[in-house]
Amino acid sequence: MAMTTTGFVVSARLLWTCRKPFVRTSASPSWSVILSRSAHQTGYRRPGQPKDNRWFWQRINFDFSKGVNGVRKHLGLLKEEFVQHWEGPDGKPLVNHMLEQTRVLWEFRGPDSLNDWVVSSDQEIGGRSEAYLKLGRNNTTCLLYGTLCSVAPRDGETRYSGYCSMRSKQPFGAFDSKKHYDLSDFNILHLRVRGDGRPWMINIGIENYFSHQKDDIYSYFLYTRGGPYWQDVKIPFSKFFLSSRGRIQDDQHYLLQDKINTIGFTLGDKADGPFQLEIDFIGVCNDTSHTEDFAYETYKRNPEV
Repeated sequence: MAMTTTGFVVSARLLWTCRKPFVRTSASPSWSVILSRSAHQTGYRRPGQPKDNRWFWQRINFDFSKGVNGVRKHLGLLKEEFVQHWEGPDGKPLVNHMLEQTRVLWEFRGPDSLNDWVVSSDQEIGGRSEAYLKLGRNNTTCLLYGTLCSVAPRDGETRYSGYCSMRSKQPFGAFDSKKHYDLSDFNILHLRVRGDGRPWMINIGIENYFSHQKDDIYSYFLYTRGGPYWQDVKIPFSKFFLSSRGRIQDDQHYLLQDKINTIGFTLGDKADGPFQLEIDFIGVCNDTSHTEDFAYETYKRNPEV
């Protein structure tokens, strides 16, 4: 089940490697052609769409007023970060930070709370699935709904399809500096959800140091019961396993809780039809009775003799 679900998540990423290599047609290649190809090389392009051969500066929309507003925004963020640094971690007093046992990361109490999330589906690769995000009743919950369709697009290249996902945005600080969620003081992920009985996958993205680790995510299963009742789900961080491009890795490592970038929910169970997942809040807590460091077997590169 893990291989099937995560495989749908990265089906779009696998298409990045489907580009045809450059073939040398003569003993002395034209450097202008090679440089032109490298300059125009972009990311994933949906099959059937024309290629954008403009230079990178031609694709930038220069706007002086927009630049001034951007500088003013980032200076305000820099001032806010400077003030929070003197008040304490995350702008809280140090005593409150040390004694904190629970923390709510995301709660949906208005339209602005939806701006921190991105919804995607296999329509990005030509699929037919649909996913939407809106507020629930009384504007106090988040409702992810849509229709799942596992029919692959008829473009001659895509073989698998059928997934919908919802992912939090990467937090940024002043001048687009990356920020991370430091959850090293907690060991439990706590959610309050209400689903329709479908199995979901919870994905956590962390900050990596090498480019070949950009597709690494930590995942675990979320089984919804269905029905009108809410369910409180508590998942230890030690249960999340490492996968890359839909494949569970043999060499497992524990989750770095001080370098968390995003959290997401993915559906890809091959059951075509409507779906919905309602979320009240997403938080973390510290359970002192849970003493497990990592639930899976790890390997030593240089075993002791």
